[in-house]
Amino acid sequence: MFAKIEITGTIEVVTGLHIGGSSAFSAIGAVDSPVVKDMQTGHPMIPGSSLKGKMRALLAKQYNSFLAGTPDDDAECLVSLFGSAKKNQVHVSRVLFSDSMMSNWEELKARGLTSQTEIKFENTINRATAVANPRQIERVIRGSEFPLNIMYEVKDEETILKDFRILAEGFRLIQYDYLGGNGSRGYGKVKFCDLQAEAVIGEVTENVMEECRKLLSQV
Repeated sequence: MFAKIEITGTIEVVTGLHIGGSSAFSAIGAVDSPVVKDMQTGHPMIPGSSLKGKMRALLAKQYNSFLAGTPDDDAECLVSLFGSAKKNQVHVSRVLFSDSMMSNWEELKARGLTSQTEIKFENTINRATAVANPRQIERVIRGSEFPLNIMYEVKDEETILKDFRILAEGFRLIQYDYLGGNGSRGYGKVKFCDLQAEAVIGEVTENVMEECRKLLSQV
């Protein structure tokens, strides 16, 4: 069978989020570590690769029976779902994670906010000399929202529910962990809201779709 299921929802930023962009052409005095932004609008974004990579890395800790050197050596259930480029064992990913652009800036402006990001000043201290090394890190402000869009390609109906259990677990793991960098210092806590699943190409049995929605509702 050939069908595609679209997973939608909202990624809500709970604590300042830093997914780094390039600072190669920054002016003197600019922020040391800017966040990645959409070139057309200048709005912060969450790359699909960042979300997919974090989810797969956390799921690997749960499903792998050994420390895999590369994602290509992950457990079969993860390789089957997320793909592999291993020589002679290539698997095409069944999930396509889209980039997400900030969607609620007008609402945040109405609350009185004047910037989509904040600059957090931090210091690293040399313990031997007590010399401070200051740095400036840009973060997407808490309360920001990003539309989630993941396209899942159906292999067969039996596999759908196995894969959706893994994806639902991936969402839960991220909520208990963090997205982006510097999570151990409080950055990047996110929440997934209003997760939905809809068959947009082909036909999938309605009871299977209902079970998929139930799994996502438990995130």
